[in-house]
Amino acid sequence: MAEEIKVIVFKLGHEEYGIEVDKVRTIERMAPITRVPKTPPFVKGVMNLRGVVIPVIDLRGRFGLPETEPTDDSRIVIVAVNDLEVGFIVDSANDVLDVSEDAIDNPPEVVGGIKAKYLRGVAKIGEDRLLILMNLSEVLNRSEIIQLEQIEG
Repeated sequence: MAEEIKVIVFKLGHEEYGIEVDKVRTIERMAPITRVPKTPPFVKGVMNLRGVVIPVIDLRGRFGLPETEPTDDSRIVIVAVNDLEVGFIVDSANDVLDVSEDAIDNPPEVVGGIKAKYLRGVAKIGEDRLLILMNLSEVLNRSEIIQLEQIEG
């Protein structure tokens, strides 16, 4: 029997993405974000979440997709990677799925304009639904984590 992983499903544009539930701390509505100078354009700044300052990244910008204005459906998904909490701005987040490890294929070189290194794989859900699984350690690669830690610290 194949292992199953639980993933939070979120959308960027028309594509659905997944992050393992155990890496997601919380999903928040859009909140005020304070800009931080000298950060990459996709780093939107920091937010105060219950007294904790958390760097916020626009995932569209991170992946080189066109950025859009937040809507009522926009969410900030707070993830924890290597003792660092980071918020990802996504178009919407509204589902939790169990994905069988057997259903996950290696990602093609580019999916929807996103380089494969940011992706863990593509999972087939049912007959016609594809879920793009994030590789969080690459999305927050070393050099960016150092920048974000400086923001936090």
